[in-house]
Amino acid sequence: MPHVPQLRSAHARVGRLIHFGRMLDKIRLNARGELPQDYVATVGDQKPNQFDARCCRFLGVPYADVRERALQGGCDEEILLWAHGKGLARSDEDCLIWNRFMSKIGWRDDRTEIVAQRVIEYGFQPGAAQTLCELFDLDEGRQIGGTRSWEAHPLSILVVMGVAGSGKTTIGKALADALKWDYIEGDSLHPPENVAKMASGVALSDADRAPWLESIRSAIDSSVASGRKVVVACSALRHAYRQALTPDTGSSRYIHLKGDFALIKGRLAARTGHFMKESLLQSQFDALEAPESALVVDAADEPSAIIARIRKVFDLT
Repeated sequence: MPHVPQLRSAHARVGRLIHFGRMLDKIRLNARGELPQDYVATVGDQKPNQFDARCCRFLGVPYADVRERALQGGCDEEILLWAHGKGLARSDEDCLIWNRFMSKIGWRDDRTEIVAQRVIEYGFQPGAAQTLCELFDLDEGRQIGGTRSWEAHPLSILVVMGVAGSGKTTIGKALADALKWDYIEGDSLHPPENVAKMASGVALSDADRAPWLESIRSAIDSSVASGRKVVVACSALRHAYRQALTPDTGSSRYIHLKGDFALIKGRLAARTGHFMKESLLQSQFDALEAPESALVVDAADEPSAIIARIRKVFDLT
């Protein structure tokens, strides 16, 4: 199967569970018509042995309900909390057993021969993968073992997004300080040509933003490659921009600072020394494609309350 942007590894954990996030990715991709046909057959709970069906049975929630809730929006952790509340009570030990069982399907069981056959069919060396989860990773271009479900916390990238004046810098810096993570200020990475355009009241095009997004992505990759976690402040107004910044949904989450036009306009009018002109605000709202899987917070809330909510939802103590 081909690599699919925004489809995470089955090993990637949301809260206490593996695969749940991958199931949500497939739901969202399929709804946008971006899920390849080969993957569509694995969606849903019509085939009891498919991972989605097993996950829904474990949670005690019908797949149709999970799909409906996922498409209503919200971050993965909020959807998992909803599922735990609606379905079966599951202890930490239950979830640990689930993770270990699912991650080992194909190893010395009735799927062993199937995994071995598919490894060869897909053009890999015999024995290159011993479980279905490893086979998914291998086939989708990931390093086997690069995502480990037993890690203390899978998140390494938090992107604070929203229109100009929503408070990205204030919240981003405070969050990075609280977590002791690296901080990347997206505005500081605009090339001079972009700054000059915005300072003169001209909105940026996608072509203008492309090198800027590449610079931010490079800065993110540098931090993560060095073993550090990072908070990024970036408008990330469109789905394509977010896809360019963080193609791996397993290690990243978005926090959308959402405010009404009047609130944001007032903030921009009071702000001094920034290249973003108040006259460009409408273009920002026009360009905004509301993220389907972000944690949405009210930009009018006190920064301390916003930070507390982010840490609680993502279990960042």
